[in-house]
Amino acid sequence: MHVLFIEPAFPRNQREFVRALAAVGARVTGIGEGPVEALDDELKGWLHAYEQVPSVVDEEAMFDAVQGVQAREHVDRLEATVEAHIMSAAHVRERCSIPGTSTRTAWLCRDKPAMKEALREAGIPTAQSIGTSSPDEARAFAGKVGYPLIIKPRAGAGAAGTHRVDDDDGLEEALRECGVDRGASVAIEEFIEGHEGFWDTLTVDGEVVHEFVSHYYPGVLEAMRTQWISPQIVTTNQVDGDTYAEVREMGRRVLAALDIETSATHMEWFFGPKGLTFSEIGCRPPGVGMWDVYGAANDLDLYREWAQLLVHGQTDARASRRFAAGMIALRPQHDGRISHYEGVEELQADHGDCIVDLHFPPPGTPTQSVEAGYMANAWVRMRHPDYDTLRRILDEVGESVQVWAD
Repeated sequence: MHVLFIEPAFPRNQREFVRALAAVGARVTGIGEGPVEALDDELKGWLHAYEQVPSVVDEEAMFDAVQGVQAREHVDRLEATVEAHIMSAAHVRERCSIPGTSTRTAWLCRDKPAMKEALREAGIPTAQSIGTSSPDEARAFAGKVGYPLIIKPRAGAGAAGTHRVDDDDGLEEALRECGVDRGASVAIEEFIEGHEGFWDTLTVDGEVVHEFVSHYYPGVLEAMRTQWISPQIVTTNQVDGDTYAEVREMGRRVLAALDIETSATHMEWFFGPKGLTFSEIGCRPPGVGMWDVYGAANDLDLYREWAQLLVHGQTDARASRRFAAGMIALRPQHDGRISHYEGVEELQADHGDCIVDLHFPPPGTPTQSVEAGYMANAWVRMRHPDYDTLRRILDEVGESVQVWAD
């Protein structure tokens, strides 16, 4: 099979998809923005060929590059794994008659108001929402639904650009910041109270082959707005039990409603006073290295599993569920340059057998703001056979390991 893979070199973990495709026997042509000379020898060794384009989100440039490859040899798949690349890849895929995620599915997984409308029509519980570029429509929606509300980019990912508004003044400020008064379009949603988690899959022809359930502590919006919090993401090893039956059932209904076929998926959900509620989904892998966490927990190479399913349509591998696993982000008390750490040696002495890997930038490294995400500064990934024990250890790490900055 000949697979075109978008942007094989950046971000860093993109090379893992290329590695895996080559390992299962695919010929891989990379399409990226940098020159081929900038690729390291290992990555070039996995690639069959490489095409440079000015921008991988420039549909015309991508179309020309793909047509150029097709003029030389047959192309079986065109794949993108980064949220910002999904829509342009779908358009080019359809224009070039290459199988894969359709433009409709890609659009529904990117445009949050359209996504939620499609799922409401399918009877799946989700927040009331609208997409609008009108301040008056936004005010009318607030009057109908009430506060709090969430305002976010229509095609955003994670908490990027997301605002919680609690009153009329907050609404007006958020509308100005998002540019709605200048014609920008946003998604506005009812705020759903409850615990936040996600369900990730690898699917073939719409059937779930691998699935994982993870939890945020605290929710993403709070974690990405509060400096002192050391947020955690933890995946359970009890996915197959009754506790998550409703999540598994709702997730499959979402896949069917959005016509997701052979793809990685990342679906966010809430559970609270209104029960289980759908939040949003992407037809792509999760971020913040979660496939590495799943692999450590389940004795799997998820990149290879993705490639195996894409190229061969089946796999004999199954998640072991041996461990719960998770990561904790460790932040400095304020921004600046990292000066030193406290508690790292004790962490390794007390819980070294649970550590999967860790990252502590050297002293002198500039810190990054909380909005930069879970892997912006220091972090630790750990695993343990018991979920509750792992949570206790991660809490201990958050309390005892300190990142200091000047």
